Order: sequence, then structure tokens, then C-alpha cells
Amino acid sequence: MAYDFANSLIPDTALSVTGLTDYIRLLLEQDDQLRQVWVTGEVSSANHHRSGLFFTLQDPDGTAGIKCVAWNSQLTKLAQLPIPGEQLIILGSLRVYPQRGEYQLSVWQALPAGVGLQALRYQQLKNRFLSEGLFDPERKRSLPSHPQTIAVITSPTAAAWGDIQRTLKQRYPGLQVLFSPATVQGEQAPESIVKAIERVERDGRAEVIILSRGGGAVEELACFNDERVVRSLANCSIPVITGIGHQRDESLADLVADACVHTPTAAAEMVVPALADLYTQHQQRVDALYDAVYEVRRNAEKQLQALQNRLRHLRLDRQVQQEVQRLTWKRQQLLQATKRRSQQASQHLEMLHQKLVTLDPKAVLQRGYAVVRQENGAIARSVAELAVGDELLIQLGQGEVKVKVKEVKD
Repeated sequence: MAYDFANSLIPDTALSVTGLTDYIRLLLEQDDQLRQVWVTGEVSSANHHRSGLFFTLQDPDGTAGIKCVAWNSQLTKLAQLPIPGEQLIILGSLRVYPQRGEYQLSVWQALPAGVGLQALRYQQLKNRFLSEGLFDPERKRSLPSHPQTIAVITSPTAAAWGDIQRTLKQRYPGLQVLFSPATVQGEQAPESIVKAIERVERDGRAEVIILSRGGGAVEELACFNDERVVRSLANCSIPVITGIGHQRDESLADLVADACVHTPTAAAEMVVPALADLYTQHQQRVDALYDAVYEVRRNAEKQLQALQNRLRHLRLDRQVQQEVQRLTWKRQQLLQATKRRSQQASQHLEMLHQKLVTLDPKAVLQRGYAVVRQENGAIARSVAELAVGDELLIQLGQGEVKVKVKEVKD
């Protein structure tokens, strides 16, 4: 009887390749942490296939790598396409492929890592603020021309504070400067800046605010891209100018501020005028006023000379003499006409007086005539109106008599 030495060496617990692969697949794919995992690394290679994009993500030092796949249905949803040399943060789940005995990361999302991630966050915040209208030019307020009180928000240990003080003192002595200290770098900076702005608003004296920081690396300026800082500036009731020391990039704080420059010194120069410039402007205004007055006087003299020339041509003195003569003649005519009218009126008045004298009843009575009146006062004009016994009133030139009719003769 033959002995099967090979079969005797295989234990009953031995697994097939499929069994082992299934066991590994269950371990990996059923693990809660591996179902949704974030992995950061550098894309070392990438190949496009009909079904999707296959690439390898490895540590920057090359000590470890993992194969990844982004299916076509997911590619358009990626914030950053995997490109060799790019640093990415990958969100995906681990999958095992039994045919090749390999595992790979099925990618759901790919984000830029490091500086790229900051840039993505910056752009997302910027787009949101743009849609809200926080950067609209219509929201920008003009800075006061000659402020008497300004507030400065920066770190008390920063060189920016010294630069601002020195510039303000040189340009506008006597200016009142309120200092509201704040941390302008690190994780505590956003909250510190917001509180500094609130302090200035509560104080109520400042007419303009300078928010400033000296130069630094991009990551050191992240607090000026913080949403809390941007919204605090947008809601601030006082005009704000930023002087953040970076030349190449604009922070979100720069975009929302009423004015922005690249250095603290430039901010101080913009917020107040220089006394030397004011003196020059004043002298220019004086010169312009002198020129304007001189021009007005010269034009007035020209107009006066022109009027004098016109008077000479018009011989106004002769016209005045002729007008005086005409008025004298008119006066004489008026006096003569008035005298003539007066004489005519006197003659007419005398004629009327004579008529009145002639027609006066008393004058007739003075000549011996009398007026006989009946008892009712009516003048007796005919004997037919009288009867014996009637009493009559006879008016004489001097006095009246009362008589009674004794006889009536026809």
C-alpha cells in the first residue's frame, strides 16, 4: 500500500488562494475606518483608461505607495485632478481585486494638499463673498480727507506699528492715534483681530481704521483670509484701510476693505495728507485765485474802455443838451396851455355866476315882486285856484305876510 506523503503535509485548515483573498477582502472592506479614509501623498504616476484614471500615490520620500483609481463617473467631481508631482489629499475606500491579489484605493474626492489646499479654501471663500456682494465697489466708502483721530490695529511688537507711528508723526503732527493691539499671526489671530475691531467701534472716536501687518510668508498671513475677520471688516461702521505686507497676493481682508495698500507705511501715507503737500496745495489755490482776480479785473477794464469808446462815438453830451432843450420847450408849452385853460375856466365861472344872479328868486323879490302861496304851500298862479276866504302867504323881498281872500276877480 502506497503512502501519500504530500497529502499528509497539508493541514485541514489550509485555504485556497480564493479563500485567502476573500478573507483579506473581508478584513479590509468591512473595516469601518477603511470604508472612508483620507490619505495624503504625492502622485508618482497617472494613466488614463477607458474606465477611469489609474494613478499611484506615494509618500514624498518614496518609502511607501498605494494604487488608486478614479472612475470616469467620479472624475468630474474631483476638486483637483491627479497629476504626477502634485501633493493631494485623497478621500476613498479600500478595495481588493482577487484576480490580481491586489488592493487599491477607490477615489471619491481629491483635494490639493499644503499650499494647494489653502488656495482652494481661499478661492471657495472668495467665491462665496463675491456672491454675497461683499467686494462690490458700491460698498466701498471714501476715506476722510483730514481725519483728526485714527485707530491702528496690529501687533504691539511688530515693526509695522513703529513704521505707522513714525509716518503719521512726520506727515500730520498733532493727530490722535488710538492703538488697538491684536495678534496678527497664528491660530489665535482671527479672534484677536475681530476683538480689536470691536474695541475701536465701541470707543467711537476713530474716523478711520488701519489694519496692518509687516511682511511674511503666505501661510503666516492666513488670518487675513479667515471668514471671521472678513465679515468683521465688512460689517465695521468705520472705513478701513489695510496695509498687509505682501506684494504678490491679495488677501480677502484687502478685497473687503474700503482701501488697501501693500505696506503699513503706505497705509499711513494714504490715511492722512502730508503738511508739506497741504501747504503746496494752499499756495496753488492762492496763485489760482490771484490769477482769477487779475483776469476778472483785466476783463472789467476792457469792458470799461469799450463803453468809454462807445460814449465818445455817440456824443452823449450833445444828446443830453438836446433832450434838455426839448424838455424846456415842453415845459413852456405845458405852462401856456395850463394858463389858457385857467383863464377859460375863470370866464366860464363868471358867466355862470351872472346867470345864477339873474335866476335868483330873491333878486326878483328885491325889485318889488312877491310870491303868493296857498295854504298847502303851492304857488298860486291863477285866480281859478282861489276862493273867497282862502288864506294866502305872501313872500316879499323882506319878510312874509298872511292874508285872507275877500273877493276874487276874473
